[in-house]
Amino acid sequence: MKKSIILIVLMVLSGFGFAQGLRVNTYAGYVFPDSFDNYYSANSYAQGQIQDGFRWGLGLEYAIPGNRAIELQYKRQDTTAPTTYRDPNIGGGGLNASNFELGINWIMLNFTNYIPLNETVEPFVGGGLGMGIFNVRNPGNGNTNNSTKFAWNIRGGSNFWVADNVAIRIQASLFSAVQSVGGGLFFGTGGAGAGIATYSTMYQFGFDGGLVFRLPGK
Repeated sequence: MKKSIILIVLMVLSGFGFAQGLRVNTYAGYVFPDSFDNYYSANSYAQGQIQDGFRWGLGLEYAIPGNRAIELQYKRQDTTAPTTYRDPNIGGGGLNASNFELGINWIMLNFTNYIPLNETVEPFVGGGLGMGIFNVRNPGNGNTNNSTKFAWNIRGGSNFWVADNVAIRIQASLFSAVQSVGGGLFFGTGGAGAGIATYSTMYQFGFDGGLVFRLPGK
């Protein structure tokens, strides 16, 4: 899945590489942990935490009039989600635990408003819509599950241009898969038809740094 998404982004890059007003944004940063808690009944619930860690990404951004831009962005995080759960179909309804292996992919279409202060400092705010693709594996029994959900993000930060076509980018961002429109995660905890579904709105706050490359024809 990860290789396919990267290939799509690279195809877009190659297809628009000679257009004017293009930037390539790279991202690397830290994501804070996020807890989830789903309660169905006294005998059916789950709670856990998506762990913090490293997240990387790549974006292709196209400038539009009015110091604005649109960006096709991909971000990836590999982490774990220690979870305790109770389900009447698993283990006789007793308390169970697993440290899920979780791959989080974000594919977003972002809209950014730049507020340049001078030729060097270029603050921005923006947000985007897209999808979160979640790959979950239970190491306890080898079960896996994939899920694609509607997602949104907001962000703010600044570019600091250190050369005509190269800048250092610093930003804070918030990503979410929204429960009210079908977002969340699915952890397949059981086997042979037994499992527990935990649908929880998730919020991932993080800090990113990276480089911006402005392609010829700025």
